[in-house]
Amino acid sequence: MNEKTLQATSEPAAAPTLPAATGVGAVHIDVTDGPRALEFYQHAVGLTPLSVEDSEIRLGAGSRELVILHPGAVGPVVPHHTGLYHLALLVPNRRELARVIGRLGMMRVPNSPTDHTMTKSDYLWDFDGNGIEIYCESPEDGSFIYENGTFAARDSAGRMRSGRDPIDLEQLFGELKPDDDLDAPMPDDTRMGHVHLHVRNVAEAVDFYQGVVGFDLMGLAMRYSVAFVSVGGYHHHLGLNTWAGEGAPPAPPNTSGLRHYTVELPGAADAHEVAGRIRETGAEVVENDAGYRTQDPSGNRFQLGVRTA
Repeated sequence: MNEKTLQATSEPAAAPTLPAATGVGAVHIDVTDGPRALEFYQHAVGLTPLSVEDSEIRLGAGSRELVILHPGAVGPVVPHHTGLYHLALLVPNRRELARVIGRLGMMRVPNSPTDHTMTKSDYLWDFDGNGIEIYCESPEDGSFIYENGTFAARDSAGRMRSGRDPIDLEQLFGELKPDDDLDAPMPDDTRMGHVHLHVRNVAEAVDFYQGVVGFDLMGLAMRYSVAFVSVGGYHHHLGLNTWAGEGAPPAPPNTSGLRHYTVELPGAADAHEVAGRIRETGAEVVENDAGYRTQDPSGNRFQLGVRTA
């Protein structure tokens, strides 16, 4: 059998897939001022301090670690570089989102409540410019659709929506009860819903996260320079955009921003398998006590770990 016949009859390699229980976990970010950042993430965002040290501040909900702050950065987030667009904390229901938005309003913290139809979200930034989304799921209101290189939303009545309308705050605050404490911390079942990244090239990022890591491509909107990948049919575990600029470089050393985020897999064997695929591309993969540390082609670092809860 000649080479030409072999090429014609060979089956293409199957795309890698991640286990359905895969998700995203704790996000580590560099900040300039530890006490100031702790005050913000505890009292404005609503996370609970789990341990506080000069070099590391671990925050979460219940016993689940969600955000780890690393003080000592020499300056705030530098625009027009790859890195964190936002980390996204998922609260269990509209009532908890209403509590957050109400608290931010009372504290006069700038924020942007946005109705994505399938989710209800609020956006804010810490003092160093790290982006934060806090959201709840609302699939009963509609869904996102991707077609012809763009995306939009369709509500439950079949009407097209922008997916970026302001939230009806009067309706949302109706979820609160008269004795609700706006200062109550985020509930124990809060988790990291997704992470949205600035990358240098969307197609390159999709090739890596879908073709190597094993995420599923949920939507590609090249008109808006953004793609969404996930596992298990979720709308997105990672957002990938070039809104910081096509070909943007990694952030300068010692500035605020993403240190690394976590991809949580069901077991150690799963993490080992993904690490092997990444290593085959020539990328550096370092094994550590928590799993494996590596980075995407844009220089965004991430940890492959094992889900603990």
